[in-house]
Amino acid sequence: MLRTYNAPLVRIYWKILSRPARTGLDICKPVVDGYVQQGSVRTFIPSSRLNKMSDPRFDELTPCDVSDGLLNKYKIDNGGYLPNLTQWSGHSKGTIHGKAYTVLFAPANDTRPSVNYIDSVPQGAFLVIALTRDLQLPYAPYVKPTQAVYGGLMSTRAQYLKAAGTLVFGRIRDLKEHKSLEHPVFSYGVGSCAAKAAVKPIGINVPLEILTSNGEVEIIKPGDYMVGDANGIVKVPSEVELDSLVGYVRKSVEADELVTTDIKNGRPAKEAQKDRRATLKNYL
Repeated sequence: MLRTYNAPLVRIYWKILSRPARTGLDICKPVVDGYVQQGSVRTFIPSSRLNKMSDPRFDELTPCDVSDGLLNKYKIDNGGYLPNLTQWSGHSKGTIHGKAYTVLFAPANDTRPSVNYIDSVPQGAFLVIALTRDLQLPYAPYVKPTQAVYGGLMSTRAQYLKAAGTLVFGRIRDLKEHKSLEHPVFSYGVGSCAAKAAVKPIGINVPLEILTSNGEVEIIKPGDYMVGDANGIVKVPSEVELDSLVGYVRKSVEADELVTTDIKNGRPAKEAQKDRRATLKNYL
């Protein structure tokens, strides 16, 4: 078991979050770089590696960049894009990203007990909320309930716990509060009524089935990497090796920056794209 180790020049604090078995997560929250003592092994670990829910390399990338990588390198036809979502708050944060911490809502009369999900959101995680399939629609407004399943108090708690953002495949309310907090929130739409008479949370860190407007079903698994901004949300499947993806995407961005310069200097767009992107085949 991990325990606190005090080095002469640096001190690290760990907060171990005890969780029910259903969450499948035990997250350590670091404050600064430091040494970790486990048994007889003493290892230096930078803080950027300690928070396993978020990868800072995605700060410099956009969902569009990531979609290009998933499409071109991993042959994911939709580029991981999850359609019909709007960002309502947190625009100043730039790219929002983190591993999915999933929450499933079911009809209020579901026999499964309600769970408390908001007090165990891991630092750096992207809170993802969805409804059971029977409550979803393949066309606008994409869900049957008119009630909002997420509000300002939930964002206040999520922000305190340092969640990356919140994604709701349904309705939210309290827009003014989300915007005041600058906590990034995405959803299908908005509403005014609380959801307790219609739905309740019954699962944490379970796969979420999302019925999309093209009739296909997207599965969001706990640990899938979510990337979002005003363009929308992209899901990076947990099977994708992030080092490889980021490496390719960085080269793709560099190539397109050269294309932009070429076009501004009068070069034909098609010619510039073909020339500058030719090197990307070396990173496939």
